[in-house]
Parts: sequence; structure tokens; C-alpha cells
Amino acid sequence: MNSSNNLPRPIELLAPAKNLEQGIIAIDHGADAVYIGANEFGARQAAGNSIEDITQLAAYAHQFGAKVYVTVNTIVYEHELANAKQLLRHIVKAGVDAILVQDMAVVEMMKEIAAEPEMQGSRMPELHASTQTDNRSADKAAWLTSIGFSRVVLARELSIDEIKQIHKAVPNTELEVFVHGALCVSYSGACYASHHCFGRSANRGECAQFCRLAFDLKDSSGNTIRKASHLLSLKDMNQLDRLEDIIAAGATSLKIEGRLKDAAYVKNVVAAYSQHLNSIIAKHPEQYCRSSKGRVEYTFTPNLDKTFNRGFTHYFLDERREDISSFDTPKAMGEYVGYVKEIRRGSFNVAGTAIFANGDGLCFFTPDHKLHGFRVNRVENNRLFPLSMPEELKAGMALYRNNDIVFERAMESKTAERKLDIDLNIGVDCGKIVLDAEDETGRKAFVVLDEPLQEAQKPQSENIIRQLEKMGNTLFRPRKTKLTNGVGNLFIPSSKLATLRREVLAKIEEQPIDTSNTTARQINTNCKPNNNDAKAQYIDASKINAANVANHRAEAFYEEHGVRDAAAAFELTDGARPGTKTYGTPHANTPLMTCRYCLRYAMGYCVKRGGKQPTWKEPLLLESSDGRQVRLVFNCAKCQMEVYAQDKVYKPNEEVKGKLRRS
Repeated sequence: MNSSNNLPRPIELLAPAKNLEQGIIAIDHGADAVYIGANEFGARQAAGNSIEDITQLAAYAHQFGAKVYVTVNTIVYEHELANAKQLLRHIVKAGVDAILVQDMAVVEMMKEIAAEPEMQGSRMPELHASTQTDNRSADKAAWLTSIGFSRVVLARELSIDEIKQIHKAVPNTELEVFVHGALCVSYSGACYASHHCFGRSANRGECAQFCRLAFDLKDSSGNTIRKASHLLSLKDMNQLDRLEDIIAAGATSLKIEGRLKDAAYVKNVVAAYSQHLNSIIAKHPEQYCRSSKGRVEYTFTPNLDKTFNRGFTHYFLDERREDISSFDTPKAMGEYVGYVKEIRRGSFNVAGTAIFANGDGLCFFTPDHKLHGFRVNRVENNRLFPLSMPEELKAGMALYRNNDIVFERAMESKTAERKLDIDLNIGVDCGKIVLDAEDETGRKAFVVLDEPLQEAQKPQSENIIRQLEKMGNTLFRPRKTKLTNGVGNLFIPSSKLATLRREVLAKIEEQPIDTSNTTARQINTNCKPNNNDAKAQYIDASKINAANVANHRAEAFYEEHGVRDAAAAFELTDGARPGTKTYGTPHANTPLMTCRYCLRYAMGYCVKRGGKQPTWKEPLLLESSDGRQVRLVFNCAKCQMEVYAQDKVYKPNEEVKGKLRRS
């Protein structure tokens, strides 16, 4: 943070990297940092990467002063501690900038690794508290700061005012705020539904997307209130038009979700946010700056409606609102393109202004709220010929395009190029031709042409500039080229100018860009209770949502740092094998989900906020297609909804298993 020296505050656009290729794509399209998973212990198990690829990505990013963060943000079981520690050593040697952490055992292991003789001289990554540590309060952010985290990744559910309050409480701690992508209905780190129902733990990177399934909503008398609806499925977040407010609230890093998304998503979303962030900084150059360097030129116009989304919402940014869920479908609808005007045999025409192409994917809702999709085989103006005419399609129905084939094809080619601006100055000094260079990161170099000066018959300025600015496939883009001390009247062979250019650029590239954060703090080893007054020194675990303890090291860490009764990992207490050791404090009747989202409010029945008086008898139940149920509890005192297990073991039928496999 730069609040004390009146320098512009660096703002970071943080993008997902499914793999090395997409990490490079994100950097090329304007990301200031990327987050990527290693081959173990990342919160997206399907997005793991080798240490070699992570090393290569860090080297590429650092050319622009951009950063790479590695996710080690699952809980770690007791028998995995040794493997986790070895992985951490490899990650440190890869040269990354930070590690995202959920399990406090990782904090302890990183402290030990830093002290190992073979690690002396290695730059230790910062520690960022993953959103999986359930960071929704100033108390939690302050505690995480006290034990050495330099950054806290905030819960997605927070409002602008809550972000401001946390920033005020910990002004020197970086706050990372989600701005785009899929939303979990439960607070991250407090969702156990996937593990309980399918044996796939969200805290282990194996989420089965329980919240995207269809349910019947029933009251306690068995009456069906709503049938076969995606009652826990939320729209996707889109804060593009609220970035300035989020930055002003104290956010350092603007995070895009999507480590399982494709390259087109990364290109489009990163470009859209990067361009808008640049426009904000251009308005406030004395307040903000980008945290990395390099200027990007694009070959396309970003459009967030063109890539996967379930409809967009600001979520809770402006407090509670009604339009955050998507009951009808958890799939991508795409952009509205018009309505069906007339149907003939095998074709129909569309009322609207959209232009269609062969291969477009369209979809529509039937009167019973079912989403149907089809592919356009042929286009004649606004008349479309589907590959197979949908029987359910009727005149007057709204149409959405969820696959724009023209846009998708454009995204398959090279769509952006990122370069560092560089200034050149060529002149004569002590009878020698000298070429000086300085790039936008502040790196400087010079080279000397050790040959006699030769007067030219005619001015050479244009040729000298033209030859020096031929930077081709290098990292650099010429910004200003100056000729001094009469060098424009000298004859310098083009081959010599090319040599000077290559040598000075090579010298610039040899100099590393410092991506370290001078505000990063070390783990506080002295944050322990005073034995003479231990009771006063201990922290109420409920105030900081301390949970998911899965090994003896995490258990000891919480105890040593003033937290009593940190909750045991749900995975060790819910149907664990007999004799399995439980670490932390077991808690009976743990909610499967703890949600700020409230179904009663979403349906218009929150009396506290002016809604209708419910006519049903609570508790309400969500019932899956094979008859299994979970129970909803509306905790109005905390203004949150909790989802509890109604059955001990959930065994999905073949239809549900198929959906899980496809997810």
C-alpha cells in the first residue's frame, strides 16, 4: 500500500490460469497477475500444473513485472503433510510471488522452509489468505494480518460498505476482491454439501456443484411449493461498471474467477476489465496506477455477453437484492438476439437487429421454464434454418445466442500483443556513437559503437530512427527515439544500427524486474497467549470463523495463536471411518451450507424486508430428483440461510450421476 508516501496506489487485475498456455494468454491480454494450481492441494483439482510449467509462467510474467500466485488452498490431511511440505519447497524454487493458503499447517511449514539452509538466498513468496478461509469480517482480516498474511481474499458476498470497514481496520493489508465469474451460493470454506452428498469435498478441490442441481421445494407438510427448479443456482458476478467503487473502497486486487474456463473466456474477460481499469486510472493518475508494466494492443472488441455466463448480477455489492439467482437453468443463456417472428417448415425468421452466421448456437425457454438449445445450419438474412427444427419452438418466443461462431473463430487467432515501451537516445560522446535505452520499468542500458565517425553526404536521421525502431518480435515497442549531438549527420551502416539495437535490448532484458512487495510481512511467531492471563488473550473462534482443521499442525497453530475451539474439518467428522483421528473441536449439526443468499427473500417472502407473509409450514425442504432431502433454516438474526442434512448419506441416481460427471 502507498498511503504514506502519496504515490499512486498500484491496482492489480488478477486472472485465472488453467494452465501455462492460459496463464500466458492472461498476461498478454492485460492481467497484472495470475493464479494457478500446482499438481496437488489446489481448490480446483481439475486444474493442476507441473512445477516446470509454473516456473516457466513466472519467468514470462516477470518480464512485465506481473506476478504469479499458486493455490495451495485445500485442507491437508495428516498423512499428506510431508508431501505438502515438499511441494511447497518446489513452489518456492519456482520463483512465484505468493501462495494462497487455507490450511494453517501450510503457514507453519512455510516458516520452517524459509529457515532451511538450502533455501537461504531464495525469495520467499508472500502468503495470501484464500477466500476458503472464510474472510467476511474485519476481525478475521485483522487476525490474519497479525499472523503474517500480506493479503486477504475477501468473501464474494461483501458489500461496498463492508469492504470499506475491513480496509479501515487493516489499512496496510492488501484486499483481494472478486469482480467477475461464477458464484458459490455458500460462503467459501463453509460449504460441505458436495462432500456430504457425493463424497467430493469442496475444501479439497473436488466440488460436485450440488448447488447447480434442480430441486423441488416442499414444506414440512409435504406440499410442493416449486417444482424442478435450480433454487440454489446463482447468476454470475459482473462488476465491470462498479470497478471504480470497489477500488475506492480499498481493494488492491480485482479477481476474475474461472480456472476451469477456456482460453476465449480468459481473453475476452481479461481484455474487458483491463481496458476499463486503464480508463479509471487515466481519470485518477495521481491516485492509482497499474501494478505491472506493458501496453496491450488488441485485435478485437471485448464483449462479456459473448462468453459463458448464467446472466449477470452485482450480487451483494449494494446490499441484498432480488436478482441474483437463476431458478430456470444453471447453464449459459448468452445474449438476447430477438424473438421468433414466423415459423415455416424447417425454418423461422427473427425479429431483431442481430446478425447470424452458420454454426451459431441458440436457445430458448419453453412455457414450463425448460431451456432448449439448437444449432443454426444455414442463414439467409434473418431467416434461420436449424440443423434440426426444435418441436418446442413457437412464434413469439425470446431467443438467446450462447455460441457466436464469428466471435469464437476470431478468438482462436492471436488477439493481443503486450509490449514494454522503450525510449532510445543515440548521440556522440567522446568521439564515439552511444545508444542509450530506458524501458518503462526503469531499466537502463547503453552500448558504444567503437568505430571512427563518418560524415554523411545527406541527413541520416530518418534512416537511423527507422533502423533503431525495428524491434520485431522482441518485448519492446519504441516510444521516443532522440538523436543528439549531430548524430543525424553521420553515416552509420544499417547493419551497425541493428547491432546496437540488439545489444542494448539484450542488456535491458538481462536486468530482472523486482516484483517483490516491500510491505509483505513475515509470519508472526510471537502471537501467542500470555500464560499469566491466557483467558484474556484467547480469541473467540466464532468471531473469526476458524474451521476446517484437518491435521495436528493446524490444530496447534490455532491454539498457539490465541484461537480456542477451532472447528474440526467436516470431512473428518461426517461419516468418517471408525477410529479416524479428528483434529480441532468437533461441532454437532454443522450446516452443509451457510449462505447470505436467502431463498425466502428471493421468492418475495422475507417479511422483515417487506415481503409477503409465507403460507407454508416450515422448515422448508429441498428434494432432489431421487427423493433425497436437505432442510433449510432461515437464520434471520444473522440474515442468512443455512442448509442442513436431512439424510445421513445421499446416493445420487443415474441422472444426477451423469450431471456430476459432466460437471
